[in-house]
Amino acid sequence: MTTRGYSPTSAAPTDAPRGPYDAPAATTPLSATVTVPGSKSLTNRELILAALADGPGLIQSPLHSADSYRMADALRALGVTVDRVPGESPFGHDVEVTPPRQLTGGCEIDSGQAGTVMRFIAPLLGLADGDVRLTADETALHRPMGTMIKALRDLGVDIDDGGSWSLPFTVHGHGHIRGGELEIDASGSSQFVSGLLLAAPRFDVGLHLKHTGPRLPSLPHIEMTIDALARRGVHVERPSANEWIVPAAVPRGKTIAIEPDLSNAAPFLAAAMVAGGSVTIPSWPAHSTQPGGQLTEILSLLGARVTRRGGAVTVTGGKTIHGVDLDLSAVSELTPTLVGLAAFADGPSSFTGIGHIRMHETDRIAALVENLRAVGCGAEELPDGIRVIPQEMHGGPWKAFHDHRIATTGALVGLRVPGVVIDDIGTTAKTMPQFAGLWQGMLEG
Repeated sequence: MTTRGYSPTSAAPTDAPRGPYDAPAATTPLSATVTVPGSKSLTNRELILAALADGPGLIQSPLHSADSYRMADALRALGVTVDRVPGESPFGHDVEVTPPRQLTGGCEIDSGQAGTVMRFIAPLLGLADGDVRLTADETALHRPMGTMIKALRDLGVDIDDGGSWSLPFTVHGHGHIRGGELEIDASGSSQFVSGLLLAAPRFDVGLHLKHTGPRLPSLPHIEMTIDALARRGVHVERPSANEWIVPAAVPRGKTIAIEPDLSNAAPFLAAAMVAGGSVTIPSWPAHSTQPGGQLTEILSLLGARVTRRGGAVTVTGGKTIHGVDLDLSAVSELTPTLVGLAAFADGPSSFTGIGHIRMHETDRIAALVENLRAVGCGAEELPDGIRVIPQEMHGGPWKAFHDHRIATTGALVGLRVPGVVIDDIGTTAKTMPQFAGLWQGMLEG
């Protein structure tokens, strides 16, 4: 028996606390096991592919968060059936997705703050029959969409953006996209590549996509997209590092299990280094395309002892956190957590290759610099990153800037700096509405 509706119409989990949050300080070394919810990146990719599949599919242990709810609501608006069904995850139901014979328009889709929604849904709108207006939360209208608009126009999709090259815009869908050869500059976000690759199997002749820009951030996320397509029988060719050929095909409806979100595990593992003791994350995949999979290597460089046993990863804090100079271009979403760790290091740290995170939920580089300076730590912006100069810190306000990863970094700093107050912990609902409860449970062991 199914329960209609994967998400409330508000697209926001109702169990997430909101408002100011007094970040708890750790009074003893940690000794905790923390189970984290499913990957947002994988959940939203699998929702898209299930909606384009040849029949119903089941997504096991998906993430239930604001971003995944937005994706489900967007697909539902296009005529996809998204139902909750009983599952074994402690974080909520599994999700059954039934694709329609034809995606339908005549609607408006609000992507909220979700980059994956605005960039993964946009190509689907050309496949829909009818007009669809795509918009976003006021705080996310700045996020780059010009690359996607140009790409879809080059593929023949009719888009009315009022000349803004940004959200909101209206797609006049005709039920199909021819596809073919396409060149784009995806230097601003790998999500432009992933969004096109996910929809490409349903283009009339598939897609031969080339990235022509000087750099391509977050490459693991593109590998994640390619793996997700392969699991459903769509095999992407790679003639070169910045070139992808997707055949015209219909993805298979399947049962897909979602891995834990390894990037959301980052603050918990880092907590062992800040507070001392150890934190274990169970069900850590042996191999993963998630950027967070590189945490084990990175945290070791910073001085942690990292062990694997029985499918779990344990991080144990050492006597010292080392200052480092790292290029984070492939794992930029880990930047806020690593910056929080660097504030307690034995010397300055520089993180580069991350200029594109200025255009995430907020300008993450500016937000981190402002917050660190507000609690006494030295920090400065670099042309393509951030430099952290550890100094004795004190309590004070920590602004979330509507950004879940900025908020969790404030909680990390607060473990050793009493009096840190995050202005809105509710921003964590974007990818982990359970964050505050899991954080407190970690401290209680």
